[in-house]
Amino acid sequence: MKKRMAVSLFAVMLISALLLAGFSSTKNENKKARHEQKNTEQPIAVQGAMDIEISALLKEMKNYKEEQIGNYSFYIGKIDKIPVVVSRTEIGMVNAAASTTLLIEKYHPKVIINQGTAGGHDPNIHVFDTVIGTEVMNIGSMRSEHLDDGEGMKPETWKSMETTMRENGEKVEYKSFKSDPKLIKAALSVADKYSHGKVVEGKVGSADFWNREVDRIQWFHENAGTSVEEMEAAAVAQVAKAFNIPYLSIRTVSNSEVSGDKIEDLETAGQYGAEYAVEIVKAIEK
Repeated sequence: MKKRMAVSLFAVMLISALLLAGFSSTKNENKKARHEQKNTEQPIAVQGAMDIEISALLKEMKNYKEEQIGNYSFYIGKIDKIPVVVSRTEIGMVNAAASTTLLIEKYHPKVIINQGTAGGHDPNIHVFDTVIGTEVMNIGSMRSEHLDDGEGMKPETWKSMETTMRENGEKVEYKSFKSDPKLIKAALSVADKYSHGKVVEGKVGSADFWNREVDRIQWFHENAGTSVEEMEAAAVAQVAKAFNIPYLSIRTVSNSEVSGDKIEDLETAGQYGAEYAVEIVKAIEK
C-alpha cells in the first residue's frame, strides 16, 4: 500500500514538474516571440495632413492596406522593405493630436516623421525650399494684457505662452519641442537627393491660423524665430513627447508673403516634401 502511494506521489510530482517546465518554456517562448515581433514589425510612421502630402508615399509603397479609425486613415505597407505606416492626420491641431495618439496606440511606431507643406516666414526661404524643423513651437498659444473697452487690440504686444506637460507627476513647461537629433542627422544625410530647392534647418511654427499679413509674419519671424508656419507639427510633437517617441518635422514651402515669390503651389510642394520623406525613411534604416 505504502509502495503504491509512493509511486503515485512520485508520478504526480513528475507530471507537475513536466507541466511547469512546459509552461515556463512556453511562457518564455511567447515572451521572446512578442519581443522579436515588436523589433521586426515596429514601423516608421510618416504623416501628412492632406492627400497631396501623402500621395507620393503611397505611390512608393505600391501595395498597402488601408485602415480607418474614426475619421483618420492609416496605410500600412513597406518602402524599400522597410515597415511603414502612413497617416493622413487631416488639417489642424486637434486632428493632428487625435490622429497621432491613435497612431501610437494602434501601430507602435519607433519614430514619427511629420511632413507636409508650409508658408514661409523667413525672407531667405523660397517656395519649394524644404525646412528640417529642428524645433517646433505652438505660435497659436498666446496671452494678451488687459485693455479697456474701446482701447482696441494690440497684437504686437501679445506674448507666447509655454506648453505645460506633466512628467513623472511634475509639471514641465516647454517653449518649443525639439526634433530628435538622430533623425535630423538622417534627414541631412540625404539632403543632396532633394533637387527642387534648398534644404535648411529651421524652426516650425504651428497654429490653427493661416497668416497672410506681412507685418504679423515678420513679427513671428523676428520675435519667435520661426522659419515657416503650418497647422499640425507642434501638436504632433507634443503627443510624441508625451509617449516618448522620437519625432522629426519636415516642411516644404508652398507659398510665402515675404520672399518675393509670386507662386503658391500646395500640390507640387506636397509631392516634393513626401518624396524627400521617402529618402529620409531609407536613411533611417541604413
